[in-house]
Amino acid sequence: MTDKERELHELAYAEVKKHKETVDADPYRQAFHIMPPVGLVNDPNGFVQWNGTYHMFYQWNPFAPNHSHKFWGHVTSDDLVNWKEQPIAIAPSDWFDKNGCYSGSGIDVDGKLTLMYTGNVKDEDGNRESYQCLAVSEDGVHFEKLGPVVDQLPEGYTAHFRDPKVWKENGRYYFVIGAQTEDLTGRVLLYSSDDMKNWELHGPIAGSNVGTLREFGYMWECPDVFRLDGTDVLVVSPQGLEAEGLRFHNVYQAGYFLGNLDLDKASFEHGEFDELDRGFEFYAPQTTVDESGRRILVGWMGVPDQEEEYQPTVEKGWIHCLTVPRVLTVEDGLLKQRPVAELSKLRGEATHAVVSLQDEMQELVPSKARAQELLLTDLEQAEWEIDVFGAATISYDKATNLLSFERPNGKTGDAERRQVKVDRLSELRVFIDRSSLELFVNDGEYVLTGRIFPGESESGLRVRGESVNEFAVTAWDFE
Repeated sequence: MTDKERELHELAYAEVKKHKETVDADPYRQAFHIMPPVGLVNDPNGFVQWNGTYHMFYQWNPFAPNHSHKFWGHVTSDDLVNWKEQPIAIAPSDWFDKNGCYSGSGIDVDGKLTLMYTGNVKDEDGNRESYQCLAVSEDGVHFEKLGPVVDQLPEGYTAHFRDPKVWKENGRYYFVIGAQTEDLTGRVLLYSSDDMKNWELHGPIAGSNVGTLREFGYMWECPDVFRLDGTDVLVVSPQGLEAEGLRFHNVYQAGYFLGNLDLDKASFEHGEFDELDRGFEFYAPQTTVDESGRRILVGWMGVPDQEEEYQPTVEKGWIHCLTVPRVLTVEDGLLKQRPVAELSKLRGEATHAVVSLQDEMQELVPSKARAQELLLTDLEQAEWEIDVFGAATISYDKATNLLSFERPNGKTGDAERRQVKVDRLSELRVFIDRSSLELFVNDGEYVLTGRIFPGESESGLRVRGESVNEFAVTAWDFE
C-alpha cells in the first residue's frame, strides 16, 4: 500500500467513526440490504463468488452523501444474506484514478481475485481521461493495483468510456464496456485478450444506430453480457431515453436485450429493450454466476441525478443501498427475476390469513415490523389497495389490469406512481425493509423497487378493496 492509499484509507475510516452514532441511530437504516457505513453507495461492482465466498464491491464516497469521491467498498458473504464488511478494496490514490475508482468487475485469474475498473482523471478545466485498470489480491481482502491495461480511447469516442465487465470463454478473456461516440450516442464495445493485460478492440456489439437499433440514448453505462437458458443477454443502463407509456419514467434506465452474440464477428443480434425494474430506484445492475450455476443480479437502489439530495437520510450522513440478490432465468422470451432462496433464512414464524376485503381500511397482518416478507395470492378477482406504514401504497385495478406503486415525491410531496400492466395477477411477493419496497409480480415477471420513508407514528400494513372479494396472504417478520 502506498502512502497516499494509506492516507485515504485513514481519512475514510475517520469519517465512519465520526458519524457512526448518528448513522446507526437512523430508523431508516436497512435490516437486510447492503448499505454504506457512512456517505454514499452507488453501483455494485466486482460481484463474484471466489473460493466459495461471495464478494460484493460497491462505489463508495465515505466523505459525503454525494458523488464527489469514488472508492470501492467491499463486503463478503457465505450465503448472500449476512454480509461482513471488509477493508477498502481500492481508493483513488494514483495518477490513473485520482478523480475516482469508477465501476468494474471481478474475475479469478490464475487463482487471484482480479478487479478490472475504470480510473477517472480530470484536469483543472474539467477535461476527462479514462483508464481501464487492474487490481489483484491473493487473499480476497488486500488488493494491489497494477495500473492501466487499456489507456487509449477508441477512435471516434469520448472519454465517457467506463465500467468494464470481464469474463472468460473458450480460454480467452473478454470485456464489454460502456461508451459514448463523438456524436453523443451510446454504445457497448467488445475487447478480448489472452492474458488480461494486452487487449484487442473488436468494435461495438450494440448501441445507438448499431444493427437494427435506432438512436437510443447518449451514453450506455454498466454493460453486462452472459448466456442464459440458451439465449444471450445484454444488460445495460442507457441514458437519454424518453418516457413511453408506462416505461422509462426514471431519469435514467436499466434494462436488457435478448439475442445472439457472435464473439468472432463482434455482433449481437437482439430484440427490443425492456426495463429490468419498473420502480423508482434501480440502476447499474451487475450479475455473476455462482458455483451452483445460478445467474444472480444485484442493482443499485438509486438513480443518479434523480433528486437524491431530498432523501431524508442525507441529513444523517448517508444515502442509498443495494437491492436484494435476484436469480435470473429466461422464460418465454422474458428475463424473469426471483429473490434468492437464501432470503428465507431471515423469516420468523409464518402468519397465514385470508383477507375479506372491506371498503374501509383494515389491518392486513397483525405485525407492525418494519422488515417483512409478504406473499399475496388469489389476487386476480380482487380490486384492492395496501397502505404501507403511511409511506406508500400498492394497488391493483382489475378493470385495467394495472398494478401500481405510489409514494410521495421527496422534493414536492406530490404523489408519484410507477405501474405495470399484467394479463393476470396471480401472485405478489413483497420485501419490506425499513426504508424500501421490492415488489416481485407474478413470480418475477415484473419487479418494482423504491425507497420509502415512513413516519415514526404510522401504523402497520392496512388494506381495503371491493367487499365481495378476498385474497390470501402469508407474512414473515424479519426482525
